[in-house]
Amino acid sequence: MAVQRGVFEEVLKDSYGAYYNIIEPELSRKTSPEELPLAFRADYFSRAEKYWLSKSIPIWGNEKNEFAYIFSAPEFSKELAERCVSFALDDGLPRVKPHKEHQYTNIQVVLLADKLSDEVISAVRKRCFSKSYKFSLHGYSTLLLAAVDVGTGKTYTNKAGRDLVKYFKKLFALRAD
Repeated sequence: MAVQRGVFEEVLKDSYGAYYNIIEPELSRKTSPEELPLAFRADYFSRAEKYWLSKSIPIWGNEKNEFAYIFSAPEFSKELAERCVSFALDDGLPRVKPHKEHQYTNIQVVLLADKLSDEVISAVRKRCFSKSYKFSLHGYSTLLLAAVDVGTGKTYTNKAGRDLVKYFKKLFALRAD
């Protein structure tokens, strides 16, 4: 089930491009350090509203956002993986604009590698982050972390990112050699 990392990166970019705004690293070079292997960032914004009789009488509103950071390298060390996650949190959290109709804004980090060491897999599974705004009355933010071994086709996630396993399994099924 091995797939070339570059090919899988393009498949992932196309998949995210259906619902997310893709930001190339060249466009965000001011915020992205040169030594981090950032492939692209994808931003998702969703707003739902319900009205009574007309738009001037809103009943409720709801916002769900996500900032996905895709890093791609032949191999990740534990330190490099932690720097990538720290960069994503430092860059993504200031973009969160909590208010009374904000439900959540997730920070998603995906590490694509040809091979993953046991040390990195363990670090990914243990890493967690969550933040609530005004005791969750103005929403919350959660870290969804996934490490994808494109050589074996396996995905490893933290507890919050469990749903990403199904997503990557479908992408591997589409691109299996």
